[in-house]
Amino acid sequence: MKKKLTAKENVFIAAMLFGLFFGAGNLIFPVYMGQLAGRQVYSAIAGFVITGVGLPLLGVAAIGISRSNGLAQLSRKVGRRYSLLFTCALYLTIGPFFAIPRCATVPFTVAVSRLVAPENATLALAVFSVLFFVLVLGFSLRPGKILTYVGKVLTPVFLVFLGLLVAVALANPLAHVSAVEPVGAYQTNAFFTGFLEGYNTMDALASLAFGIVVVNVVRSLGVTEPGAVARCTAKAGILSCLFMAAIYFAVTIVGVQSRGAQVLCSNGGEVLALVADHYFGAFGSWILVATVTLACLKTSVGLVTSCAETFVSLFPKGPSYRVWAVIFSVVSLLVANLGLNAIIAYSLPVLMLLYPLAITLILLGLCGRWFHNDPQVYIWVTGVTFLAAVLDFFKALPASVIQAAHLQGVIDLASRFLPWYTIGVGWILPALLGLCVGLVLHRLHPVPARQ
Repeated sequence: MKKKLTAKENVFIAAMLFGLFFGAGNLIFPVYMGQLAGRQVYSAIAGFVITGVGLPLLGVAAIGISRSNGLAQLSRKVGRRYSLLFTCALYLTIGPFFAIPRCATVPFTVAVSRLVAPENATLALAVFSVLFFVLVLGFSLRPGKILTYVGKVLTPVFLVFLGLLVAVALANPLAHVSAVEPVGAYQTNAFFTGFLEGYNTMDALASLAFGIVVVNVVRSLGVTEPGAVARCTAKAGILSCLFMAAIYFAVTIVGVQSRGAQVLCSNGGEVLALVADHYFGAFGSWILVATVTLACLKTSVGLVTSCAETFVSLFPKGPSYRVWAVIFSVVSLLVANLGLNAIIAYSLPVLMLLYPLAITLILLGLCGRWFHNDPQVYIWVTGVTFLAAVLDFFKALPASVIQAAHLQGVIDLASRFLPWYTIGVGWILPALLGLCVGLVLHRLHPVPARQ
């Protein structure tokens, strides 16, 4: 029986995982963070790397080490109903409701829209998104070829274009990092601002989905013993995330140096366009189109594949894989035509709710053997974290919704009494409290782990 992969196979799987992770948000959010963070960029990167790199790595590892067959089985340790609800919510978030549509609207907004007249933008978005999702669906209908498509084809081509853009910018900086003043929250709290910016990549959520993709590829290459599968999965995650961290660092520094153009942009897409135009002129638009579109295309393929496979397993008497893939592609197409700003605005509150639940589930999955995966620990940590995350959800809602729902009083109360709530991580101490209660109950009345 095969116990490990060859070096070449490890590299290809790591490239596939990197390709699945590195999509729309991984380009626009770090480069924009760099422009705002200025000389505080290193603190901001440290926070960003925790949620943008560290948590995805732990998420992939949690699926492998816990020997779970995906998110549904891992979250079932909290309860069967919770498992179904949380799994559906997470996959719909990283799938057709937010992440996949964003993958289509980002390349259009930051690159393609600059090549068409403003009065034709709506029609151009419709045409671009149709072509985009035809390609996504074509790749997704052949999930057995995902290693070839993403790891061996799309990712290397994408890296060539991104490497060209970043290398030229770093070699000819517009400004030195030490000379760039930080803006906004980065002036006083760069670390936690970068930490929360990492939420926008959705990679910690996606890691719980992509973990099983890696496991399946490892098994298809002949490694079937559970312990060996776990080791190969963790190794692929480490290689992929180290590479991703290096690219984040380079892209963020490019964002800082872009301030030398004396332009403060309103989003990361504008920063990328500014850099491309400065160094490559009119040709820069085409480089940007290729870079961003390839980044988003390969991630969309992974997301549609993961979502379709998961919903087939959740609802075995429901539609087939091919039908789910078509459904998710069509829904993503419709949502994409709402535009990038609408997608980002409504995704933030959902991320503030789901991220704490995903983080605690990942950590519990990694450490479960120390408390024998006692469901009491999972239930207490998840329950208390959920209550605190709901408060973060309220605070992230649009101001008009807060006012209409009369939530300002609740938000003000939480700001006064819940530590770290004002910086967006008010769930941390409640989660620790839930962990303490769960561990005490485990010592007093241990309960067998759920299967």
